[in-house]
Amino acid sequence: MLTRKVKPLAHPPRRIGRFNGRGLWELYMREVRRFMKVWLQTLAAPLITTLIFLAIFALSIGETTGLRNGVPFMEFLAPGLIIMAMVQNAFANSSSSLMIAKIQGSIVDTLMPPLSPFEIMTGLALGGVTRGLVVGAAVAAGMAFFVPLHAAHLFFILYHAIGASLMLSLLGIIAAIWAEKFDHLAGITNFIVTPLSFLSGTFYTIDRLPDTARLFASLNPFFYMIDGFRYGFIGHDQATPLLGALVVLGVNAGLGLACWLLLRSGYKLKA
Repeated sequence: MLTRKVKPLAHPPRRIGRFNGRGLWELYMREVRRFMKVWLQTLAAPLITTLIFLAIFALSIGETTGLRNGVPFMEFLAPGLIIMAMVQNAFANSSSSLMIAKIQGSIVDTLMPPLSPFEIMTGLALGGVTRGLVVGAAVAAGMAFFVPLHAAHLFFILYHAIGASLMLSLLGIIAAIWAEKFDHLAGITNFIVTPLSFLSGTFYTIDRLPDTARLFASLNPFFYMIDGFRYGFIGHDQATPLLGALVVLGVNAGLGLACWLLLRSGYKLKA
């Protein structure tokens, strides 16, 4: 009886273990390519907007305004504007990516590949973090022509830049999972992200606030990420740097757990 020899496959099927590193990398690169293709909107626009903010404050308040510890106002303001641009773009990246996929019906392209909920969350979140960091670097480079920027504590600059971008990127994923249309995302941006970032010491020191408002600011996690980031530049803080670092770490852990649970359950993502 004749037996037929079976030729081995030229490209044998890829075996995927408990962690799909290749799939995670491709998902992350998809997110990076997505915002890099429209760099005028995602990178240049935040740079111009932030420089306009800087120009408005410089013309209306000027350099003569004194702050605590003798730091000139523009040097105090610059780090706050930088991290504000970072977190807003990190949120916009992850939330818009997932929301567009839900509306267009292409969310299946993300859910069907052999990616675990943790890997999907990580790929989407790191895409937002990357956009936040790239925007932050571009804004800082643009501001350096007008405001002297000094790295007093490089560790705190990097820690809070990554931690703040990750916080808003995870929040963007959660918001996009919950939202059913872009109006819902706009509501979260207008009524949560923007107020919390503006009322957290971005433009002022919280010791100038009334007692009630100061208590609210001390409960706002945005305050700690902005204060820690600014501490890395000017060397002066309004809260203990270690406390701020722990708050950012704790909030990210909570948001990461919530995001993972939502993705695992398929809430508003699977039929």
